[in-house]
Amino acid sequence: MAVNPNVAEIASLLGEPSRATILTSLMDGRFHTASELAYMASVKPQTASFHLAKLVEGNLVIFEKHGRYRYYQLSNQEVAIILESFLSISRPSEVRSFKQSTEAKALYQARTCYDHLAGRLGVDLTDSMVKNDLLEKDNDLFVVTQKGEKFLTDFGLDVAKLRKKRRSFSRACLDWSERHHHLAGALGQGLMTRLFDLGWIARIPSTRAVKITDKGKKGFNKHFQVHMDK
Repeated sequence: MAVNPNVAEIASLLGEPSRATILTSLMDGRFHTASELAYMASVKPQTASFHLAKLVEGNLVIFEKHGRYRYYQLSNQEVAIILESFLSISRPSEVRSFKQSTEAKALYQARTCYDHLAGRLGVDLTDSMVKNDLLEKDNDLFVVTQKGEKFLTDFGLDVAKLRKKRRSFSRACLDWSERHHHLAGALGQGLMTRLFDLGWIARIPSTRAVKITDKGKKGFNKHFQVHMDK
């Protein structure tokens, strides 16, 4: 049986360190310019543009053009899932500076995983919902219980609307830093969006890490019994 040559093509795209950094930077689920991605990957803008052209050609990245600028994003959720799988089996990057150490700690605590919440916060929230009988683990999915349906609705989520989306509703995603599952899918996206709207978490510029606000620390403690470090 012949091997699909596209596997080698994708592997070669992921095998270049700068391209890999650009791809993981895009796992925040947002659009970024080539200049922004160049900064994140510590390369020149021309180099970033070269790599982005390769990634677009390989269907891993898409872009929209607005005026003079092109804004890049991962092609779809499936690409993010593949990248997260690679991260879960990869060795941690070597930390060589205080800045890298600070950034790594922030990513480990809380970050976006394309369109849902990951890191220790994502895992702790998911574990809390399972422990409190709001979710039940079923292989690679989470099932919302009757108690969970009411809790999530009272929390401000339109669960029925999220179920109707043309995607997985409540997928279990393996967290690469915690080596444990967190909530993904449409429900994971809805929960993260709600947490941003409530001001419990906030984006940290130029990184996938998110900051837990003082309001969030109180909210996670009160509603989910999740205690975050001061």
